[in-house]
Amino acid sequence: LLHYADGLSRAVSGRVVRSGHLLAQPHGESDLESADIAVDTVEDVQPDTTQMVPVSGGVRMTIFDPTNETRTPRIAPGIVASATTSDTSDTESIESTASLPALHCGDRIVAAMQLRPPPRYFDPGVWDYAGYLLTQGINAHASLAEGKVQILPPEHAPLSCRILAIQQWAATRMLAYTASSANLRLPPALRLSVEDAGMLNAMLFGDRSRLDRGLRTGFERTGSFHLFVVSGLHLGIIAGGIFLLLRRLRVPLLANALLTLALALGYAMLTGWGVPVQRALAMTAIFLATRLLWRERNVLNALGVAALCVLALAPRSLFDASFQMTFLALLAIGGIAIPLGERSFMPYARGARQIEAVGLDVTFAPRIAQFRVMLRLLGEHLQPLLGRRARRLPAFLARIFFWCAELVLIGVVAELLMVMPMAIYFHRATVLAVPANLLSIPLIGILVPAAMLTFLLALISPALACVPGAATAAMLHAITAVIRHGSRLAIADLRMPSPGAWVIAAACALWCFALWAVRRQRAWAWAGVAALPAAAMLLLWPWAPYTAHGAMEVTTIDVGQGDSILVVSPEGGTLLVDAGGPIGGPFAQTNIDVGEEVVSPYLWSRRIRRLDAVALTHAHSDHIGGMKAVLENFRPRELWVGINPMTPAYRALLAEAAALNITVRHFAAGDSFPFSGTRINVLAPQPDYVPGPQAANNDSLVLDVHYGQASALLEGDAEAPSEEAMLAAGLVHPATLLKVGHHGSRTSSTPEFLAAAAPVDAAISCGRRNPFGHPRVEVLDEFAAAHTRLYRTDTMGVATFLLSADGGIAAKSYANTAQ
Repeated sequence: LLHYADGLSRAVSGRVVRSGHLLAQPHGESDLESADIAVDTVEDVQPDTTQMVPVSGGVRMTIFDPTNETRTPRIAPGIVASATTSDTSDTESIESTASLPALHCGDRIVAAMQLRPPPRYFDPGVWDYAGYLLTQGINAHASLAEGKVQILPPEHAPLSCRILAIQQWAATRMLAYTASSANLRLPPALRLSVEDAGMLNAMLFGDRSRLDRGLRTGFERTGSFHLFVVSGLHLGIIAGGIFLLLRRLRVPLLANALLTLALALGYAMLTGWGVPVQRALAMTAIFLATRLLWRERNVLNALGVAALCVLALAPRSLFDASFQMTFLALLAIGGIAIPLGERSFMPYARGARQIEAVGLDVTFAPRIAQFRVMLRLLGEHLQPLLGRRARRLPAFLARIFFWCAELVLIGVVAELLMVMPMAIYFHRATVLAVPANLLSIPLIGILVPAAMLTFLLALISPALACVPGAATAAMLHAITAVIRHGSRLAIADLRMPSPGAWVIAAACALWCFALWAVRRQRAWAWAGVAALPAAAMLLLWPWAPYTAHGAMEVTTIDVGQGDSILVVSPEGGTLLVDAGGPIGGPFAQTNIDVGEEVVSPYLWSRRIRRLDAVALTHAHSDHIGGMKAVLENFRPRELWVGINPMTPAYRALLAEAAALNITVRHFAAGDSFPFSGTRINVLAPQPDYVPGPQAANNDSLVLDVHYGQASALLEGDAEAPSEEAMLAAGLVHPATLLKVGHHGSRTSSTPEFLAAAAPVDAAISCGRRNPFGHPRVEVLDEFAAAHTRLYRTDTMGVATFLLSADGGIAAKSYANTAQ
């Protein structure tokens, strides 16, 4: 299918395999919707003929309203929209979106669309979004105008469509309850809002389309996001509740097991049959089978069988973050926490049960039997003071204490093992995970059944669902309030680089030792306990960044159609110039935060934890868009800016810098200052430069970074007028490396400027198949005529240049091996 992803408009036919909301606003209206299409034929366009040819592959299709010119586009991850081909500006609004036609899973469609490959950033450490889409059967993206989709009579809907329809139906019913008069009459604290329904739909049914992004970030920071996505925890709660209820009703064991498994299977289908739920269902079936066969239940055995079943069906799951984190957490609980508990307080916890059954004392070890006697004696002493029921009070308090101790032990051990996957996949150190989960998990155990009861009763009548709905709202609001307040603490948002290979290997070795040691003699057990924090410390240790000593490094990061440049001084000082962002204007929004998902992962792959300075050339979205995330993640000491209009985006950046206590320094042409073994000269804008009302390319802050006889001229998006001003002021001198202005546009890189700069090497930062035709052929010809070696991020990915004090330069790119 990718052979036809060339930007030409082609007829495509196929079957809808997924449809629904892509983004949602807090008030519930859809901002953008999409559908996944399993393609069977595509139009093959030849000079003299066209024909429909069979292909296999998938397209994620987005539909927009071409008549709506007022709304700002919200482009899905990887969706490259068509745009004007004007070469003078890359900041115009691209497309607007409207509601999707009534497409349903199983519908057959024919549509004219421009197929485009998903974005792939050739930077180390950056998540392979295109590879992720391939696991879902998606090869290409397309955006097309509303009305260009022809819906054909549907075929027989496959099982996957039926599961999706059930999931969407359930989510819709929960949203309908929030709009009912019975719910709206409740006080706000006991009322479920649309935002609440979005969380419950994610928790119960796996529908994340209305999950508030800000709240999601708060749960990620506190290490409790797993509570609000449907997972094994939720299926375990549902299955456990059904099992216990049927046991209380004295249902025979075989019938209990079969009915529990059947209802758990039905709930798993309701949630969309995700892989985490499949794993939990497998372990539930194993647990029930052990009871039927009267076999001793062993967590590690059940874990091993479930893992083998999942891997036999889907071997790729071994490399899935969800699979790894699920089984690592269960390994921590079953392999380390439970054995530690059994060797310490868990026997006492069992001894505190059925305390009045004296005859059971002989079944316990002597120390536990003595503990039971002590609890009864304490109860007898309390009876004259507090009444007859006080006899059970010491045992009750002991059970509560041991239950809390078990929660703490499991939470601490699990989080110690979660340090590594959290660092690798999310670059977070979730310091507040243990207290947040200790507060949230007990409530989740009640919240999930209450929410499910609310859903079931709401199917009959919203009035019947009011009581469980009010209880659900109260618990949900309590949990979200705790998470919101906790996530605002500075300690809750510690970002960290990915650990090195040898650190990962050492941590795994320490975990294996702990698994073995906790089952051995006391001295070995204590050594095993000590191994867990030792492994965490190895992973969290601030190892030195990967830098080239004795040379100045300039790296052009592949951010698509945008700019981001890392400068590392010979003394290790770090400067980031621009942070990429979406094209489409200063206010354009996208589901991909380039600063968070591209620039930051690259810096973390270099083990960089903090930047010394960040420079903004100008306030266009493809330069400023990723700045907020970079400032939050790397807390630079200084922010360098030029002369910019006070646009909303620029004003927000200055406010963010003030909130983070980052010093803002304003520069203009003629300024010169040292930076960590280098000297930086500012070439533009001129001190008397007056910006317009909106951000413009000629606002660009142009920096000339010198190290010995070598220099790097970083031009931003400066165009011909700015270049002429620099030449007139006599500020342009021969440079070792030139970052070409405005992505290789013909509005920059004038012959006079190139002659004065005379770079040995040059780098152009631009996006693959960008809608502006950058870099222009005329510009490429000029560099070829000057015998300048040219590096492009669209074809070569991230490029690193090492400049030596004697004026030498060495370069290497990443994409050739990545491709």
